[in-house]
Amino acid sequence: MKRILARNEYCIGCHLCEVYCAAAHSPYPHDLIKVFKGNTPPPSPRVRVEEAGAVSFALQCRHCADPHCTKACITGAMYRDPATGAVMSNPERCVGCWTCILVCPYGAVFRDATGRKVISKCDFCLSLGEPACVQHCPNRALIITEGGA
Repeated sequence: MKRILARNEYCIGCHLCEVYCAAAHSPYPHDLIKVFKGNTPPPSPRVRVEEAGAVSFALQCRHCADPHCTKACITGAMYRDPATGAVMSNPERCVGCWTCILVCPYGAVFRDATGRKVISKCDFCLSLGEPACVQHCPNRALIITEGGA
């Protein structure tokens, strides 16, 4: 199964992964000015850069081999895509109980920032072919790798 590997030794904390992730999940994925000008609420990224002193790294869903979130989800909104193996969420089934947020050992499941009572998480940009965060990371701190988390 493919996964995104965050290599903190290469991360410079530029937050471009957040910018391009938010853009990829907006109505204007190829026009950054339209993405952030006039959109209310502004799009939110599904990856977050965490920083502590000189160390920074991108935090996103690891698409675990044995995901706690899918087991804990009371509605089946969190599931593994059978075709790709990616851990996905269905906002139509999510009731906002936040159990998946509590059980994720990586802190990679977030409350939706638009105000809807649903979760937000990395969807591996399946519609794009390659995740936007990986595609636009200037230092290759985010790479695609095979393996389990």
